[in-house]
Amino acid sequence: MSPRELPVVEFPAPVSAAPGAMSSPADARLTEFRPETRALPSFFVWTLGCQMNRSDSEEMAGRLLASGCAEAPSMEAADLVVINTCAIREAAEAKVIGRQGVLARLKTANPGMRVVLTGCSVRTSNRSGLAKRYPAVDMFLRPDEEPELIDRLGLASAQAPVGALAMTAATTLVKGAEVSDAAHLVRARADAIAAGAVLRGSAISAWLPIIYGCDKTCTYCIVPFSRGPERSRPFDEIVAEARALATAGYREVTLLGQNVNSYGHDLAPQPRFAHVQTQRTVGRAQDRTARPDLAELVRAVDAIRTSDGVPAIPRLRYVTSHPWDLSDRLIEAMADCPSVCEALHLPVQSGSDSMLRRMGRQYTIEHYLERLARIRDAVPGVALSTDIFTGFCGETDAEYADTIHLLETVRYDQVFAAAYSERPGTPATRLPDDVPAEVKRRRLVDLLAVQEGIGLERNRAWLGRTASVLLDTVVPPRAHSHDDDGDEEAASTSASRDAFANLPDGIAHLLGRSRENKLVHVAAPASLLGTEADVLIEHAGPYALRGRLA
Repeated sequence: MSPRELPVVEFPAPVSAAPGAMSSPADARLTEFRPETRALPSFFVWTLGCQMNRSDSEEMAGRLLASGCAEAPSMEAADLVVINTCAIREAAEAKVIGRQGVLARLKTANPGMRVVLTGCSVRTSNRSGLAKRYPAVDMFLRPDEEPELIDRLGLASAQAPVGALAMTAATTLVKGAEVSDAAHLVRARADAIAAGAVLRGSAISAWLPIIYGCDKTCTYCIVPFSRGPERSRPFDEIVAEARALATAGYREVTLLGQNVNSYGHDLAPQPRFAHVQTQRTVGRAQDRTARPDLAELVRAVDAIRTSDGVPAIPRLRYVTSHPWDLSDRLIEAMADCPSVCEALHLPVQSGSDSMLRRMGRQYTIEHYLERLARIRDAVPGVALSTDIFTGFCGETDAEYADTIHLLETVRYDQVFAAAYSERPGTPATRLPDDVPAEVKRRRLVDLLAVQEGIGLERNRAWLGRTASVLLDTVVPPRAHSHDDDGDEEAASTSASRDAFANLPDGIAHLLGRSRENKLVHVAAPASLLGTEADVLIEHAGPYALRGRLA
């Protein structure tokens, strides 16, 4: 794989500070109901895909820990493997299919081993064929059925009331297809938080889901059919979770949703939000009067302050936004709130209006560029990133050229690009997938080459400047000659490993991100892990920066 190509994102299982163990029941009469520890499986969670998948895996791992299970250090050492899949692109599913032989061998060696597959690859419409596609899997759960994991495995007990026996997932219809209703996920999150059944993958940065599902109309996307319609969490519950994260010392919080800036439209109006009058200018009309929106939520989280009046959560981010709902109110909140990082991810998918119509995006490039101009005026220095497909159904040379022109016009800091692959069950399957594979690939490679030059130019503008970097990773020394192959982050890490090959005692190779979401490498005392440090940028590559403590 070229280091410029967007990889399938794969997240390692989080490692808890201590293995899960059941505490003694408050009522001694319940002792007889305690399962024997040796009878409980050790588990490993393998996560692919988006940040929402990562957040979902934190909940599943937390519930397993709370039930008395312990984490295994690897898939090979586990009695229970939970695979949280991504179905956005064919490569992600192929990665899981390719692991079926390994899993089958592990199950032969450990007959008690069980494999659970969940995530966007599991839908009501395709459930009957999954066993053939994933022969090593014992149980399939839709994303909205993940809260039922403990009960489905028979692990619920009187000491671990974190299952979901009373919240069996319901279904509804989207474009005639039976999909998850998703409404119960709001209560499932509240129950998990109340029970302490969320295993955070970091003690520095935290995911905070605020809305589930998707109501959009993109013809290529499976998410509405795998995750159901949009369901917002109550405003006060989100603020309370953010306040708890601040108290726990988290330095960065990312608000999550498939379309995070759609938040609140499905909540009941309240007098306290009477000042909210946001109206969409593109896409389907929506009555948002007196309902909380993302701007209101951002301001409320930013308003959580320490005794000296500074934001208790120094860094606030949100992903992923949709051009329909990037309102002036949200842009003003980004400009006004000091905790909000100067970065915006706004997927465009194509630079051609005719392509956007076939994709069902329901906005024009003119509208998209107007939104970017507005935010660049309001938030000077904001870093912009986007998502792009090459080779979507019917893409002509002229339409592809429009996308290249958009890159050269906007000059994104980062572009996540992929060649289109048809996803069964999406409306785009009714369109001819008529762009040859070699053309899709060539266009992807050429697009990434254009963006690499733009990214290098954008990063070189940081030379000699100081960036505030939240240091969250210690980069280990190189273990094998090939261990940096793969994605852009790995490629930048390889170069920085060479630069930091002979560090003095007490100094480590640390990695973090600037407020603008730039990846920054620095040699610094390991004691700085988890803190924000000023880094003087001395080297710029197309995907990352490198510097020294200022």
